[in-house]
Amino acid sequence: MIVEFGSFALVLALCLSLAQAGLSATGRWRRSTLLAGAGEGAALAAFLSVALAFAVLMHAFITSDFSVANVAANSHTEKPLLYRIAGTWGSHEGSMLLWCLALTGFGSAIAGLGRNLPRDLKALTVMTQGILGSVFLGYTVLASNPFLRLLDIPVEGRSLNPLLQDPALAVHPPFLYAGYVGLSVVFSFAVAALIEGRVDAAWARWVRPWTLAAWSLLTVGIMLGAFWAYYELGWGGWWFWDPVENASFMPWLIATALLHSAIVTEKRGALSGWTVFLAIAGFTFSMLGAFLVRSGVLTSVHAFAVDPTRGALLLGILAVTAGIAFALFAWRAPVLAPGGVFAPISRESALVLNNILLAAATMTVLMGTLYPLIREAATGEPISVGPPFFNLTFTPLMVALMILLPAGPLLSWKRGDARGVYQRLAVAALAAIAVGLLAFALVSPRKALASAGLGIGAWLIAGALVEIAERIKLRKVAAAESWRRLTRLPRGSWGMTLAHAGLGLFVIGACFETGWRVEAAETLAQGGHLQVGAYELTLDQIVAIDGPNFDAERGLITARKAGVEICRPAPERRFYPAGRQTTSEVAICTLGLNHLYVVLGERRGGNGAPVWLVRAYWNPLALLIFLGPLTMALGGFLSLSDRRLRLAVGKRSGAVA
Repeated sequence: MIVEFGSFALVLALCLSLAQAGLSATGRWRRSTLLAGAGEGAALAAFLSVALAFAVLMHAFITSDFSVANVAANSHTEKPLLYRIAGTWGSHEGSMLLWCLALTGFGSAIAGLGRNLPRDLKALTVMTQGILGSVFLGYTVLASNPFLRLLDIPVEGRSLNPLLQDPALAVHPPFLYAGYVGLSVVFSFAVAALIEGRVDAAWARWVRPWTLAAWSLLTVGIMLGAFWAYYELGWGGWWFWDPVENASFMPWLIATALLHSAIVTEKRGALSGWTVFLAIAGFTFSMLGAFLVRSGVLTSVHAFAVDPTRGALLLGILAVTAGIAFALFAWRAPVLAPGGVFAPISRESALVLNNILLAAATMTVLMGTLYPLIREAATGEPISVGPPFFNLTFTPLMVALMILLPAGPLLSWKRGDARGVYQRLAVAALAAIAVGLLAFALVSPRKALASAGLGIGAWLIAGALVEIAERIKLRKVAAAESWRRLTRLPRGSWGMTLAHAGLGLFVIGACFETGWRVEAAETLAQGGHLQVGAYELTLDQIVAIDGPNFDAERGLITARKAGVEICRPAPERRFYPAGRQTTSEVAICTLGLNHLYVVLGERRGGNGAPVWLVRAYWNPLALLIFLGPLTMALGGFLSLSDRRLRLAVGKRSGAVA
């Protein structure tokens, strides 16, 4: 009976989303505060209904109710509680319900938190969000209902893919979807503004905090996914340009461009048309990602393998919603205000170039993701586009962007002083060059490109520090005055600094880890040794482990450097009887910012004693790969905590510009 209650709540949410769209639209056209308020109430009620349905599905997973087809296909009584809970969103149906939860949640947030919005714009935004909610809830109810019952109830479920039974992946989808679907708010703002014919500085101020929230959440989600791939898949890497990875990366790139473009629209009233275009494109790429992951056109460990019919429905949703929005943009774009004029050397120009590079990078990723699918569909010949393509096309664009990045905040609006910026960044440039040259001279083997990458990372960090120094007028005024200005810097300024510095940390970690990684593999009997870099690994013992829902062989290994014990990694090779699947559990020794990464492979028989394949990687500064994006996201959340940005109000008294 509880399951039917969840199904009823889901249908009720669909009806409420339709009411949300209808009441908000009618309230706007009739200028009725009462009807518009009713639409906002329907938005809140729709979210509560989806939350109730989600709670019911989670209850079914926790209690192992195998009469529900979704639970029977993705859960097992022996699975730990955390992974039974995570199973709620570990399938196509459950993930779509999570999508709807985020979508209606953001709709209710607009209704409840948009008190400073103009009445008509708010009503149209809530209306658009209601239409989106109706479309995706309709798809979930009619094509992907997570509450379908089984007539023949199995005694036991088939369990979740063991690779997905991981703490990082348990929290990865909620963060990712919050970022993905958070861009729907910006989409709705764009549609509402185009209907109203009003895209101005005030609109950009209202859009920025929602974009920043979605961008920050998406940054955390992508980082968690990369971390999961790093230590769960056992191949030693963290990014492989997998199409599913790209599906989440493209909205992130567009959201990054939107954040910078909205600044120009807010401060100077320029680029309004381009900002609206990016606002529509961001959620369009999110819907494209939903299609790619759920259509069955991709083969990936973290894609949902479903029938093509449901994928075709998602493609139809993408075509209709994005098509209407872009058609509306094409209709309204000619009448949008062109904005202010600015010189080629100015902050506006730097932000425009920033957007050009980010847009080109996004199209590069899109081409590399879709071209193999289009070619195979047209010719039947499969083709692979992997890291070499992206390294040759995407990387140069990002290098150009990162070289430009520190100069942008130091340029003046309308007309900048290139020589003055060069002088202020001279110390940062010298520091970056010194880091690159020292790495090339001291780190073995010598690698010019990796050393240059370290210099770029140092350039980003030093540039962020120079920008803060300029804001507090370091060494230009008395120390007491600089300290006063430092303590009064708005949180938005600190957030920008952290975001740019976090990117520098990531670049340093990525360049060092990929450029100077050391790997080794050996078949070892108990007592055997493996040398990886400066470390000697000894396979002391193999022990049998009886886990909650798996059996495992655990390798007890001692790692020594110059004869001194450093750590004791214990990698495992697990077998899950429910799914008849075998996985490798990586052991990682964190030594400062470095990782000693050990994988236990399969047992290999022989005429003598059994041996096991042991692979080990020395990944220098690998921790920065994950700390960098976390720092970027922290910068986003810190900026979001700035009341001036969050509520689009003026500067507080005494704040430093």
